[in-house]
Amino acid sequence: MDQLASLLAEPVARLGATAITLGHALAAAAACFAILLVLLAVALWRSSRARTAAAADAAERAREAEARMAAIAQAQAEMQGRLGAVAEVFGARQAELTQSLGQRLDAMTGRIGQTMTEQTKSTHESLARLQERLAVIDSAQNNIQSLAGQVVQLQAILSNKQTRGAFGQSRMEAIVADGLPHGGYEFQATLSNGSRPDCLVRMPNGTPSIVIDAKFPLEAWNAIRAADNEADTTRAAQLFRRDVEVHIRDIAQKYLITGETQETAFMFVPSESIFAEIHENFEAIIQKAHRARVVIVSPSLLMLSIQVVQAILKDARMREQAHLIQGEVVRLMEDVSRLDERVRKLQGHFGQATRDIDDILVSSSKVVKRGQKIEALELGDGPDEADRQRALPAANESASVGSKSGQLRLRVVDEG
Repeated sequence: MDQLASLLAEPVARLGATAITLGHALAAAAACFAILLVLLAVALWRSSRARTAAAADAAERAREAEARMAAIAQAQAEMQGRLGAVAEVFGARQAELTQSLGQRLDAMTGRIGQTMTEQTKSTHESLARLQERLAVIDSAQNNIQSLAGQVVQLQAILSNKQTRGAFGQSRMEAIVADGLPHGGYEFQATLSNGSRPDCLVRMPNGTPSIVIDAKFPLEAWNAIRAADNEADTTRAAQLFRRDVEVHIRDIAQKYLITGETQETAFMFVPSESIFAEIHENFEAIIQKAHRARVVIVSPSLLMLSIQVVQAILKDARMREQAHLIQGEVVRLMEDVSRLDERVRKLQGHFGQATRDIDDILVSSSKVVKRGQKIEALELGDGPDEADRQRALPAANESASVGSKSGQLRLRVVDEG
């Protein structure tokens, strides 16, 4: 112990005037070691605290991660549920749309068939009426041909000179009856003043009739023909002139009625030779007849006058037939216009049906595209909020397909 004490008391170094012993050095070493231990304990404590905090943070992060995973799993389940609901709605809407399209197409096909049937029936009726109109036109044409044949027959009759030798009433009646159609003249008709001319030629369109008188004084003419000397001839000529002038005055007084007969009457001379003799030797009779508005006519002039009257009657009848044909042509054009209008309406129906089918095809293509987008939608492991926002408009648009199809059905019905 003493040696140890002496060893510890021995100086081992000097620091200036102070001697440092081994004890001092050991004490200093022990103090340093104690400080190191304290520092080591503090470091260990801090390290343990840091590890505890790290473990707590790790546990918190693990809980947060589990919560996030649970939220993701819940969102995925909700997304799957929504996709299932969208798929069901889309399937139901597609079935309804398919059924509605089928019903609409069936109704449209039936309506088009009914319209075509009605148009075919209407076309057949129009063609039937057209055939009736053509039959009427053929009948009118046959009437015109018949009138033309009568004109040719009249010309043949007028060219026949076998009856040129007849006189008086029979000659005039033969000429008138041969030249005018039945109903265009009347023999021994009674006028409003009670007079009865030999012949009354009826003029068309309410025009006053033409009077023909055939009571020519043949006795005086026969006396001229029978005279043997110049005195008898002169006396017979004066008697003939007086009889003819009296006859002209009677015709003018009895047969010229304003509004009922023409302003000019015919005095029929039954012989061409007598007519020529009057114009050659009795100029005063011609002048007096002209002033009295009485025309002296021979058989040839009467036939010419009758031919003119017959041409007037023919023209009037042709005008009547022409009006009939014109009326039938107008009705024919109305039927053709009505047929054209109905064909255009049928063309409009076909065009409208084509436009409706095009609109339906456009809507069905849109529905198919929406379905393809929904079918091509992929779900990742961690969909974010942007993916959910992109998925929601597709679901809303698919859900609005039913309302669009309903509006489409209403629009097609309104256009139909």
